[in-house]
Amino acid sequence: MTYLETAAQFYSEVAQTPQVGLCCVQSTPLQLPGLKIPLSMQEMNYGCGTTVHPTELGKQPTVLYVGVGGGLEALQFAYFSRRPGAVIAVDPVAAMREAAARNLEMALTDNPWFESSFVEIREGDAFNLPVADGSVDIVAQNCLFNIFEPEDLTRALKEAYRVLKCGGRLQMSDPIATSPIPAHLQQDERLRAMCLSGALTYEEYTQRIIDAGFGQIEIRARRPYRLLDSQTYNLETHLLLESLDSVSFKVPIPEDGACIFTGKTAIYAGCEEFFDDKAGHILQRGIPATVCDKTAAKLATVKPKEVIITDSTWHYNGGGCC
Repeated sequence: MTYLETAAQFYSEVAQTPQVGLCCVQSTPLQLPGLKIPLSMQEMNYGCGTTVHPTELGKQPTVLYVGVGGGLEALQFAYFSRRPGAVIAVDPVAAMREAAARNLEMALTDNPWFESSFVEIREGDAFNLPVADGSVDIVAQNCLFNIFEPEDLTRALKEAYRVLKCGGRLQMSDPIATSPIPAHLQQDERLRAMCLSGALTYEEYTQRIIDAGFGQIEIRARRPYRLLDSQTYNLETHLLLESLDSVSFKVPIPEDGACIFTGKTAIYAGCEEFFDDKAGHILQRGIPATVCDKTAAKLATVKPKEVIITDSTWHYNGGGCC
């Protein structure tokens, strides 16, 4: 079998027999007023973070969710987009589609606001999304794209870019590796399917997103995910995997490169009331201003003694002067 066939078989198994804590850090589902999550849906929470960011879900966006899993995040997105066909959930594995449909049917009982028409489950995969060009506001996936080998990841990212409207958002949560994963683990198809051996480094992961055409990336969270210990995985040293929640925007890439926001700020500490870099960034004295990493690097070289650059917080939710 190819590694994708192995992954499909693996997720067919866990769709029929849920395995709590299978491959990812278990987190409490997003708590929202009037939202009740069926137990079976919680047990199939095969995700390493979240792609549902409430502050960005006004105006009932059309969401394409890739890799439906147990349907948990599809239900959460439907909470914000309460209209027929607002959430399109795509999965190539029949058993997973069937399990998600059952879970969503159970959700009807405990959620009076929810209607089955809010979520449409379709057969399809990340490389051939069954929607038209420029037709959705959000593409979301949780702990799926890390399974792909690098060139397949690029295919999936470009396909997501294709179906997004201009200004649309690719919302993802994936494991990343703090150092390159050795070949003997990358080639283990079962470990790859379990989200343990396909992760790229942060630099490789974000560059693939930019190469697909996305002009802005915002990091929502970065946290420890799993430790591949040296004894179990035949490594020279322990290897830490992290979970990265990101939102990438379908906007043009600026001439000087894409903007990546990781929570850095620039603080002007000079004698004037403000500092203007003549490139669109005005810093008031003593007041931190959120900037992208690219701008932070430039400001640090322009005024190294007067502009203080703070470290990445690995959390950003808008604002700033970029």
